Amino acid sequence: MSITQEYIDQNKDKFLEELFELLRIPSVSTDSSKKEEIQKAANFLLRQLKDLNLDTVKLYDTPGNPIVYAEHCPHKDRPTVLIYGHYDVQPSDPDELWDTPAFEPTVKNGLIYARGASDDKGQAFTHVKAVESFVKTGQEIPVNVKFVLEGEEEIGSPNLVPFLEEHEDLLSCDMVLISDTAMFAEDQPSITYGLRGLAYMEVEVVGPNRDLHSGVFGGAVENPANVLCEIIAKLKDEDGIIQIPGFYDKVVPLTKADREAFAQLPFDEKEYKKTLDIEAVHGEKGYSTLERASARPTLDVNGIWGGYQKEGAKTVLPSKANAKVSMRLVPDQDPKEIARLFKEHVESLAPDTVKVTVTEHHGGHPSVTDLDFYGLKAGAKAFEDVYDKDVLFSREGGSIPIVADFKRVLGVESILMGFGLTSNAIHSPNENFAIKDFHRGIKTSARFLELLPEYSS
Repeated sequence: MSITQEYIDQNKDKFLEELFELLRIPSVSTDSSKKEEIQKAANFLLRQLKDLNLDTVKLYDTPGNPIVYAEHCPHKDRPTVLIYGHYDVQPSDPDELWDTPAFEPTVKNGLIYARGASDDKGQAFTHVKAVESFVKTGQEIPVNVKFVLEGEEEIGSPNLVPFLEEHEDLLSCDMVLISDTAMFAEDQPSITYGLRGLAYMEVEVVGPNRDLHSGVFGGAVENPANVLCEIIAKLKDEDGIIQIPGFYDKVVPLTKADREAFAQLPFDEKEYKKTLDIEAVHGEKGYSTLERASARPTLDVNGIWGGYQKEGAKTVLPSKANAKVSMRLVPDQDPKEIARLFKEHVESLAPDTVKVTVTEHHGGHPSVTDLDFYGLKAGAKAFEDVYDKDVLFSREGGSIPIVADFKRVLGVESILMGFGLTSNAIHSPNENFAIKDFHRGIKTSARFLELLPEYSS
C-alpha cells in the first residue's frame, strides 16, 4: 500500500468529522435568506484548500454566490486536472419527513444522513482530501490540479458559465474531474460517460379575472385547470411518444453497440419495481427501462396546481392554473430549440377562451464522453484498484449542464467519477451517503491522480 493510501486510512475519522462540519452548514442556494450560510460554506472550503499550501487559493465573487478557486501547477510535462464540485444544496423540506435533522449529520448502519451528504458536499470533498493525502505525506502531487467549487449548481449555475468564459486561460486544463453522479449499484463502481440535457418550462393558463362559483359560472366560462390538463394530456401519446412537432428531429439514435452495452448492465427490473413500490414500469414504446431512463428524451410534469387545495370542499372555478414541465434531452437536442418547440406547441393547443403563458426557466445540453479518452481509462483503473472489481460504463438520466459547458468553453472532456448511489435520496428527505464510499472515494481520487501520468504518456 502506498504512503498516500496509508495516510487516507489513518485519517478516516478526521476526514469524516471535517465533512460533518461542512454538512452542518445549511448552504441552500434557492433560499435568499441563506446568503450567510453560503458564504460560510465557501469560507470552510477556502480554509481547507489554504491548509494544503497550493500555489493559489482564492474566492471569486460573482453577481450571485462565490466561487472557490485553487490551483497547484508545477509540472510542465504532466496533465492538468480541473476538479469541479458544488457546495450549495437543495432545501431540506419537507422537514417532517426526515428521520433525523437535515443539517445535523447522523450515522446509522454505516450511512451518513444529512442534506448534501451525497449531492454534492460529500462527493466533492473526497478530492480535497485526496490532494491532502499527497501534501501531508510530503509527496509531490503527481499532476497539476485546479479546483472550481461553486455555490449555485442547484439553481442552474447562472454565474459559472460567465466565470468560465471570463477566465478561460486561468482554467485551461486537460480534463475535468467531477463526482456528482452515482455508481451503478452498491460495491459496483461505474463511470458515467453520458448525461442527458434539460429544458425546464412553466405553463400558466388564465381564464376569468377572479375565482368563480362553479355552480353559477360552471359550464359557461372556461375552466383554466381543465384546459391545462387537456394540454398536458396531448403532449404524449399512450405509447409514451412525445407529440411536439420536431422534438425528435435531431435525436441521435442508439446504436446496436449502445443497446448491447445497456443489455449487459446488471439490472433487475423486478427489484427496481419493488424498491419503488410500483406494479409496472412505463415509458417510450420500443425501449428498455434502462434505455428510457438514461438515453432517451423525456417529458414530465414536475408540479401542477390551481384552485382550492385545502381541507374540505369549495365549489370554485379557478382563475388560473399552472404546471412545471421538464424535458430531459439527448444528443443532439438543443435546449433552446426544444424550449421554443414546446412553447409553440402548447400555444397552438390553447383555446381562445383562455390566455396561456409559457416561460422557459433553465436548461442544459446533453453530453457524451469518448470511451477511448485516456482520462476515462485512468479513472476506470483507479476504481478497479480500490474497489477490486471491474468498472461498468453507463449513461445517466440526470443532467449536469456544466459538463457540456466545460466542453464548449474549455474544449475538454469530463470524467464523471461518482461514488454515490441512486438510493441516496438526493433532493429528498433522508439524503444519505455511505461512509465506506466516502472513504473509498478519497482513495480512488488519489489513485486516479497517481495513475494519470502513466496513461497520458
